[in-house]
Amino acid sequence: MLVYSNGNAAEILQSRPKLDRQNSAEFAQQLFPAARFETIDDGNLAYNCCPRGKDIYIGCFPKLSIVAAKEFGIDYPSKLPASFLNINYGKTVYLHAMHSVVDWFAYAIWENGKLIRSLSLAPDNGVIEDIGVRREFERPYWSGDHPVFEPGEEDQSYPFAFHPLDLGDAALLDMFGYQIEGYDESSYIDPEEIPLIGFKRKRSGQWYKFW
Repeated sequence: MLVYSNGNAAEILQSRPKLDRQNSAEFAQQLFPAARFETIDDGNLAYNCCPRGKDIYIGCFPKLSIVAAKEFGIDYPSKLPASFLNINYGKTVYLHAMHSVVDWFAYAIWENGKLIRSLSLAPDNGVIEDIGVRREFERPYWSGDHPVFEPGEEDQSYPFAFHPLDLGDAALLDMFGYQIEGYDESSYIDPEEIPLIGFKRKRSGQWYKFW
């Protein structure tokens, strides 16, 4: 998913902002100008940030917008197309992506259109991309404070001192104030309470004839 923010994203989400359905539909068309959309069931931040196929989920709120689409699940976040980085959409842009089947995690942050941090890694591929200064929430993971294995059970072939998905959860908490695992209602927002509008991208009306 991408999150566009004009302020502290976690604080904005913690304020339980009101969804603007009309702006959400218009923003979807701005981001994907060639697409034709049909509405599908609404979703939320907990369960619909990894949409399948042609589905997208989007929510525009005061000072913050969330968009989930397959285009953002890329190995090299720094190569996100510039069309998604228009500073008019938000001064700060966050990318967050995880894939549990291959234990892959990636995130990136742009400030005023400039990339300041990008990280992408998976056990089978190692560190795919590592640009910019590590953020504070990363440091305990890189230093071994969150080991994958119990003492005496270390796997010397495992390339990291932590599990990428655990780091991905820490990134969610740091940037947006919630996490998927280990939710504590006394401390964090409930992502199920953040609604997103669902759309399916329809096929174009074009057809082709082969001779």
